[in-house]
Amino acid sequence: MLDKDNTIEVLGARVHNLKNIDISIPREKLVVITGLSGSGKSSLAFDTIYAEGQRRYVETFSAYARQFLGGLERPDVDKIDGLSPVIAIEQKTTSKSPRSTVGTITEIYDFLRLLYARGADAYSYNTGEKMVSYSDEQIKDLIIQDYNGKRINILAPVIKARKGHYAELFQQITKQGFLKVRVNGEVQDLTAGMKLDRYKTHDIEIVVDRMVIEDNPDNQKRLAESINTAMHHGENVLMILDQDSNEVRYFSRNLMCPSTGISYQNPEPNLFSFNSPKGACPHCNGLGTVHEINVKKIIPNPKLSIKSGGLAPLGEYKSSWIFKQLETIGEKFGFKITDPIEKIPEEAMTMILHGGKDKFTVSSKDLGVTRDYKIDFEGISNFIKNQYDESATTSIKRWAKDFMDEIPCPVCEGSRLKKEALFFRVNEKNITELCDMDISDLTAWFHDLNSHLTDKQLLIASEIVKEIKDRLNFLMNVGLNYLALSRSSKSLSGGEAQRIRLATQIGSQLVGVLYILDEPSIGLHQRDNEKLIHSLEQLRDIGNSVIVVEHDKDMIETADYVIDIGPKAGKYGGEIISIGTPAETLKSDTITAQYLNGKMKLEIPKERRKGNGKFLKLTGATGNNLKNVSIEIPLGQLICVTGVSGSGKSTLINETLYPILNAYYFNGVKKPQPYKKIEGLEHIDKVIDIDQSPIGRTPRSNPATYTEVFTEIRNLFTMTSESMIRGYKAGRFSFNVKGGRCETCEGSGVRTIEMNFLPDVYVECETCQGKRFNRETLEIRYKGKSISDVLDMTVDEAVPFFENIPKIYRKVKTIQDVGLGYITLGQQSTTLSGGEAQRIKLAGELSKKDTGNTFYILDEPTTGLHFEDIRVLMDVINKLVDKGNTILVIEHNMDVIKLADYIIDIGPEGGKGGGQLIAKGTPEEVAKNKKSYTAKFLKKELE
Repeated sequence: MLDKDNTIEVLGARVHNLKNIDISIPREKLVVITGLSGSGKSSLAFDTIYAEGQRRYVETFSAYARQFLGGLERPDVDKIDGLSPVIAIEQKTTSKSPRSTVGTITEIYDFLRLLYARGADAYSYNTGEKMVSYSDEQIKDLIIQDYNGKRINILAPVIKARKGHYAELFQQITKQGFLKVRVNGEVQDLTAGMKLDRYKTHDIEIVVDRMVIEDNPDNQKRLAESINTAMHHGENVLMILDQDSNEVRYFSRNLMCPSTGISYQNPEPNLFSFNSPKGACPHCNGLGTVHEINVKKIIPNPKLSIKSGGLAPLGEYKSSWIFKQLETIGEKFGFKITDPIEKIPEEAMTMILHGGKDKFTVSSKDLGVTRDYKIDFEGISNFIKNQYDESATTSIKRWAKDFMDEIPCPVCEGSRLKKEALFFRVNEKNITELCDMDISDLTAWFHDLNSHLTDKQLLIASEIVKEIKDRLNFLMNVGLNYLALSRSSKSLSGGEAQRIRLATQIGSQLVGVLYILDEPSIGLHQRDNEKLIHSLEQLRDIGNSVIVVEHDKDMIETADYVIDIGPKAGKYGGEIISIGTPAETLKSDTITAQYLNGKMKLEIPKERRKGNGKFLKLTGATGNNLKNVSIEIPLGQLICVTGVSGSGKSTLINETLYPILNAYYFNGVKKPQPYKKIEGLEHIDKVIDIDQSPIGRTPRSNPATYTEVFTEIRNLFTMTSESMIRGYKAGRFSFNVKGGRCETCEGSGVRTIEMNFLPDVYVECETCQGKRFNRETLEIRYKGKSISDVLDMTVDEAVPFFENIPKIYRKVKTIQDVGLGYITLGQQSTTLSGGEAQRIKLAGELSKKDTGNTFYILDEPTTGLHFEDIRVLMDVINKLVDKGNTILVIEHNMDVIKLADYIIDIGPEGGKGGGQLIAKGTPEEVAKNKKSYTAKFLKKELE
């Protein structure tokens, strides 16, 4: 029996599909919540426990502060006791900003900036020499030491290699009481009206003092005053000219190159920040990439003429100023806008794309008259570039972006920083070189760093280095050794982002917190699973409670306590069906327990499919960490691409193979990573990529609108006799446009009541009672059901209801086949999990008529799926392959890998240690491979 004082008590939880459940969850333990997809795990963990924890936190603020935070709705639960402060580590919380990187999320980059600002050596970007900086006292001592007995001029540099006549400057210098200047290496007297050649570059220094250096107090006092004056006018830099040898030496309070005199500002942490104007590369504003016009996107088909839409941004001929200008350019260069673009002279195309001004005369032979023409054309490329740079509206920016490519910034070469920042080094490396290293290499570099630092640097840097090492070790422990700190956070998968946040939380060493994680093992190879479990145990051992929503077998078996929610999904779930230690869970009779104790399992096929004998061959892929990989993909089979996290699977498939296929079949414009050649494209006729991005970001989007079955349902309602009598069109049955929807709630079914100091309250719309449509629309019925009743049906109910309407039946049947029979047709997309969203996309693709020759790419389709759901999904996938299609799956889940016909294993490690083809062939052949980590785990599954 659980100790009441050390538990979180949840009483009467009814959020989403939870059936008024009461549960006690032990604190300071690792608790796993499992169960079928859609059974209510996230509803309990996130929408009840986390939501209440967050609400209580916000309630501690003053009423004034709360009005800016937006309200938090109280979850539908009677009571929660024993709740600690809650931190949720979800999959979808990374920033999509291009400025966010792994280094900035983990805060390691902040420590690196501090290390470089305080402990780095500066080098000159002109000569590569080490920069020097002196105090005024040191400069005085050096001058006395090196120039004793010599005649010197003390100079203050004011102009360095710039054009101009500088008459005003000379006037100003004279007013300040100086008599001489040194211009371009020659000392001259200042005269009235003095000026220089304005078109040549000049160097100008003020002669502050001319003196012989002697070691006596008066001379030293004069020297100190002159140094001070020269520093004031020369902006912390002065020059000493030896009158006998005519040699010049520079001295500076800032960092300065001893030979050329260029100086850097003293470094501050923001000099190394690409998010600060002080450190960002001025050309790309610290993004590392710039957008450049791609002429192929402007002229996708050179065989078309300008008139028939050959210039994509302009479209087909319209009677507008821009087409009149193009006709005028045609007059000048002798072409017509009906000629194919490829026949237009090159000079004319240059003017069309890049603009120009011109006046010319054309004489007409028939009429014997001449006409004057004037061209003042901005150029299509320039226009698009200006719209992208200067337009205030997002839609115009997006339009311009369609004709551009993102390329690394030519000035900073993708490093994001100013030139000066890259010439500060610690142990021969600048900050960008460190950020580009794999975390495993970076950890090794830091472990070896202390032996390369001077005593002064050690004193400054020891604390900073210790912090950096700790944080790097946490990242290593959650299996992210292959990432680099410069990796953009928007390119991370959900699982990677979640593990980075986990590493940051372990680094913060908080105690007494309740952590809730959502499937942290996503995208993680079995090999790294142990490290992840160990990290979670570490969090628990320092005195935190950890709740994990998870389907992973290892995680369930190592938990202290397991809660199984079921028995089925959707409205057939939401009950606690088993609770206790893993050993007690195994004895229960739930579906989860049967998969864990081996009573139920995914059967290995008796024989593997042989495919259709045709191949798709990709040769010489070298993107990111791939080391000249060549693969042969047998068509007509289920192919699994495996390998540890970061080994190069996504680079090979999502960034190289998919863009090639997409460009070939659908004229996709995404540029693939470098490769040598591809063969066999003629053997397939289309490619479909199904990822896990949400299907809609607003509550108005739902499975029915996404799979387009709602369009067919609306058409069906317009065909009813009552609807035809009233003259209703399909728009009448849409809740997004005026006409048929309830205007009180604008078709959303609920009204938001804004309470100034309290959370917003959502109440059912009193006009339509949550039905979304007005009375007249709801009077139209099909088989006794109104359009609103149809949206409230579960997919399981809709299948028999629409049995006689093939177009609708086919679509709802495929949603049922992928195991989503429990969701309603009108369920808000925002409430669907990543795995559910992916299966709806899969259903959307499956319901289209397949050609039996399609190439499907699925990226980790088992995310968020229970063992039983994986079985349902694999049945659907197998049906597709049996029709002759090819399905390529990137996957870590052994249940899927063992069912594949052909495996391609990339590895052996992640990051730099990966990117090679380790094994290929049937699961049985791959399992014999000694080098592959996947083989080790696969062997156990096949036994």
